[in-house]
Amino acid sequence: MSELTDAEDRIAGTWWTKRKTPAMTRGEGCELIDEEGRRYLDFTSAYGTSPLGYGHPELVRAIREQTEELSACPSNLYSAPRARYLERLAAFLPGHLTGVFLCNSGTEANEAAIKFSALATGRSRLVAVKGGFHGRTLGALAATWNPAGRAPFAGLLHVAEFVERDDEDALARAIDDRVAAVLLEVIQGEGGVHSLAAGFLEAAQRLCRERGALLIVDEVQTGFARTGCWFAHSLFDLEPDLMTLAKGIGGGFPLGAVAYTQRVADALSSGCHGTTFGGNPLACAAGVATLDVLERELLDGRAAELGAVLLGALRGRLRNVAQVRDVRGRGLMAGVELRQRVGRTLAALTEEHGILALAAGPNVVRLLPPLVCTEEQIERVVDALAKALAS
Repeated sequence: MSELTDAEDRIAGTWWTKRKTPAMTRGEGCELIDEEGRRYLDFTSAYGTSPLGYGHPELVRAIREQTEELSACPSNLYSAPRARYLERLAAFLPGHLTGVFLCNSGTEANEAAIKFSALATGRSRLVAVKGGFHGRTLGALAATWNPAGRAPFAGLLHVAEFVERDDEDALARAIDDRVAAVLLEVIQGEGGVHSLAAGFLEAAQRLCRERGALLIVDEVQTGFARTGCWFAHSLFDLEPDLMTLAKGIGGGFPLGAVAYTQRVADALSSGCHGTTFGGNPLACAAGVATLDVLERELLDGRAAELGAVLLGALRGRLRNVAQVRDVRGRGLMAGVELRQRVGRTLAALTEEHGILALAAGPNVVRLLPPLVCTEEQIERVVDALAKALAS
């Protein structure tokens, strides 16, 4: 394990990390390789950003070729890679979402969506769901549930009211004529891999329509085949006014987007929002290559099939493990809720078994494997998790 040098620690600050972690130098397929040559099976996909794993030849080739042609182009000039990407992306989007703003990350996408909803409605308040996570910049943070993250910035954030997950009555009380938007995840990732109930989601859409607010669906973690379909909201009768995208959209390259309706587009004017790096030629080339592979290799269906394998193996192997309270998820997005904090379990997975997994809150082990993982790798991870809990 490598530690930060004194200089690195001064730059990063102790708020960033003091933890001993492997120093990764390469990636191949679903594995990361540290400076000592040890291989780690990565069931985090770098927080879900690498659905094709590492070193996918088509992704590498697209970035290399684009680097040789043009690596930067300001947004006020036409860019062929940007145009190709927007055309490719549009083929995946629901038909009612006709506008797209490109940016660099999920939190930027949510910032833009919040801003656009304010412009479209003339309102400023937000409604969000307890347990939700939408980013750490000031606008997105206002709708992120974790009180510890918001507390240092009290008085600086948008006004947001949080309602309990699946509480339709609380939602109805919260949405009034001051609310610009309801912002939610269909499946909460950081919040513990909790799926919102169909009735609650449909009530959110209906109430927004009745009361003039907009519905923003955050698909940053769930989008692009992660849950076994292109977008998690398509599992329900939802037509969001805005949808935010990032993580897997660029195959590991920083890329984000907001898709929105004509109503929102009509409220936007030149200069009301912008970006320097959004729509960068390299990001767009990576995005096109990623979408091509996702579609050609039918990775949405593969995620559904392998997700059933993953959840079935977890439930079967961990059924009688006393520390396990619940196993839940959809597609290749799984959460194992423990009756204890997850730190020691995650450390054991890494140090003893060469497996990388994530926390989702204090007591949930989250698995976000690359969509190209195999059944054998799934069995290895489930076996390692059972052993880590037993030890």
